[in-house]
Amino acid sequence: MRVFCSLLGVFSLVLATSSDGGFSVEDHDWVYQDHDQMTQILHDVNADCPEITRVYSLSIPSVEGRELIAIEISSNPGVHEVGEPEFKYVGNMHGNEAVGRQLLLTLPEYFCKEYKNGNKRIQWLVNNTRIHILPTMNPDGFAKALKQLKEESTNDWLVGRTNANDKDLNRNFPDLDRVLFGDKRNCFNFDHTRRHGPNNHIEAVTGRLKLEPETEAVIEWLQEYPFVLSANLHGGDIVANYPYDDSCTGKKGFSVSPDNDVFRFLALSYSQWHPVMSQQGNKAACTDMGSQLFPDGITNGAEWYPLSGGMQDYNYLHTNTFELTIELSCVKMPPESELQQYWLDNLNSLLHYIRMTHIGIKGIVVDEEGNGIPNANINVAGIDHDITTALDGDYWRLLTSGAYRVTASADGYSSETKTCYVAEMETASICNFELRPSNEIPKTVKGFDERLENLLNQL
Repeated sequence: MRVFCSLLGVFSLVLATSSDGGFSVEDHDWVYQDHDQMTQILHDVNADCPEITRVYSLSIPSVEGRELIAIEISSNPGVHEVGEPEFKYVGNMHGNEAVGRQLLLTLPEYFCKEYKNGNKRIQWLVNNTRIHILPTMNPDGFAKALKQLKEESTNDWLVGRTNANDKDLNRNFPDLDRVLFGDKRNCFNFDHTRRHGPNNHIEAVTGRLKLEPETEAVIEWLQEYPFVLSANLHGGDIVANYPYDDSCTGKKGFSVSPDNDVFRFLALSYSQWHPVMSQQGNKAACTDMGSQLFPDGITNGAEWYPLSGGMQDYNYLHTNTFELTIELSCVKMPPESELQQYWLDNLNSLLHYIRMTHIGIKGIVVDEEGNGIPNANINVAGIDHDITTALDGDYWRLLTSGAYRVTASADGYSSETKTCYVAEMETASICNFELRPSNEIPKTVKGFDERLENLLNQL
């Protein structure tokens, strides 16, 4: 670990420093901006770098009518390029947890200036990844928190946390963990292999749950783009949290997912680049508030505290997206004078985490004529969590290093299985599949023919 950390330190200096013409920490305005100011900043970045950015709004505004504004950073903005993975950052889900919002409002400017200034690592990320950034998911809550901060020079622990309907957005997603785990009364001797429902692409049944407009907007966003990796930025502690967030019993305790090794690797990829998160003894402000210390700066969600209806597990269980919840600060809305230091602490982690979109395997599933097959299933033997191909037949499966037996299948085609190797982390191995039409009679047709034959025999 010492060698790893020392190497990170050297690489961090390379990433964080900039030559003349790039992003300047000293020249940046480290203050909280209201919604209109935030929107203008994103449009200014787009005007400065139109060739690599696009500003757009999610489909549904907030309760009070504020647009959920996102910015895309890509070498071909507005277009999904076959084989290029898509990544997203979401900030400010709890309106008074403001550090993530400020980081994500600064990051597009950093990308723009460093890309134009010839920063090779930034250019590689932009040219090989379609990056989406949503600085605030809860603009109404932030407006309430900012108002209190300006009027009282402080922000209470809960003021602005919820949306304008006083709903916690991180308890407002369909509870797919309960579909997965089943009835809490049937969890005795649960060994993490028993499944009450599928472990991927679970139908988002809402039941009696009323989705808030901000939640609906994000759910529709997840359907529109084939996101591979994501992080949801929070505040109140300093730790990288990974699935599952809930447990079978609904009580505190380690709740392992089929991709536990990958999630731990992803969490470490953020924490080990962070000078406080990786060295938990440095977060005195959190421990003074009663926070626990987390080994290596990471934690399983349910082992920390269980929650239902969270966005992190919804991403994993309903889509192809692997998402972490990153807690960035002990104080949810720290003084503006501290924002620059939060940027310096998190910059390398933010960049390195985006790079993790490229681990594992990727490829395309095609038919005999070379046409991409959408919604084909990708199964990795020994990991009870499948993903599916995007509209062009391309896919990305996050994995740690090793050899894997991978099967691609689709309705109307014979499946194909091959061994795929992941040798280098941060560089996805190519594993393509060509599926041939199946000669099997579809089950529905076969069943109809049998029933018809039986009926004729009775005449």
